[in-house]
Amino acid sequence: MTLIYIVAGEQSGDALGGRLIAALRAARPELEFAGVGGPQMAAAGLASLFPIQELAVMGLLEVLPRIRRIAGLLRQTEADIRARRPDAVVTIDSPGFTLRLLNRLRDSGLKRVHYVAPQVWAWREGRVKHYPGLWDRLLCLLPFEPAFFAKYGLEARFVGHAVIESGVDSGDSARFRLKYRVAAESPILLILPGSRRSEVSRLLPVFGETLKRLAVQFPGLVPVVPVASAVAEHVIAGTQDWPVRPLIVTDLADKHDAYAAAAVALTKSGTSTLELALADVPMVVAYRVHPLTAWIVRRSVKVAYAAIVNLLLGRMAVPEFIQQDCTAAKLAAAVAELLAGSQAPAQHAAFAELRGLLTPAAGTPSQAAAAEVLALLQS
Repeated sequence: MTLIYIVAGEQSGDALGGRLIAALRAARPELEFAGVGGPQMAAAGLASLFPIQELAVMGLLEVLPRIRRIAGLLRQTEADIRARRPDAVVTIDSPGFTLRLLNRLRDSGLKRVHYVAPQVWAWREGRVKHYPGLWDRLLCLLPFEPAFFAKYGLEARFVGHAVIESGVDSGDSARFRLKYRVAAESPILLILPGSRRSEVSRLLPVFGETLKRLAVQFPGLVPVVPVASAVAEHVIAGTQDWPVRPLIVTDLADKHDAYAAAAVALTKSGTSTLELALADVPMVVAYRVHPLTAWIVRRSVKVAYAAIVNLLLGRMAVPEFIQQDCTAAKLAAAVAELLAGSQAPAQHAAFAELRGLLTPAAGTPSQAAAAEVLALLQS
């Protein structure tokens, strides 16, 4: 039996892990899998060591109350890996957890792959000095990352961004409107507050106030909130007092249909900006963290933009409102401009550039990642 141990720490990593398992199984049906994951990895046949929600915490100050629990999960995961002795360990994103795990496995003799490069090109670049020896292969989602790590003598390989094969551009607008009884003339505003409770707690209040302002200007506006099932109850509770009760969407197919039907999106910064861009949905980007976390990040940040869309294109293609700029007045004004149509064409043109930047040289991103894992197994 050839066993691959995969560890993902949040929803986006679970999606990557699910597709990676499928691609590995397509190439090598006899492979076995164990590790930590969520519903998509479970659907691919992995029984998680513990619920992935235990690790879905974002922000320096937000982690502190759970640090003892997370440390216990780290020890539990290490012990399980050492007991099972897998043929390879694949850690996916979530560097706060996965890189600590890899560090604890330095002396294990196991083959290790880290999938999704740590974003040290954005801030705290000095951490690179701790990376030699953590992994045997580093797989990157963004095309500029291999050159960055090469400056430090670290080999990294671009495998393409998983958003390319996520299906975000395959939705059916008419099906969504029919299912949720939304009139053809009613504009749909997507609201994406994040997949972590800490994100949702900070963004929902300002998003609700933004919607209150927009509902006056656009009385037929229909808010739709696509969310991960892990935070759905939190979102439902946090939107009870919104001026217009939003449609809460948790099903993946419904989410893609909502993308197809949407006129505009108000989204947190992160992978969701790439999803919206590939679905060709004009957007406004917002983000808030604990003020002390923001202060620490500002002193170390190396990039000009928060939104990955802007970072890849090298310009402010979509408006972003971060921390103190994340106010209902500013967000409502930016969304209103898109709903009125004055700024949307420029965003559509920018989104057309992105697909080529995110596509690997051959196959799909998951196939490219699987090929790297299999090559390491055979080495």
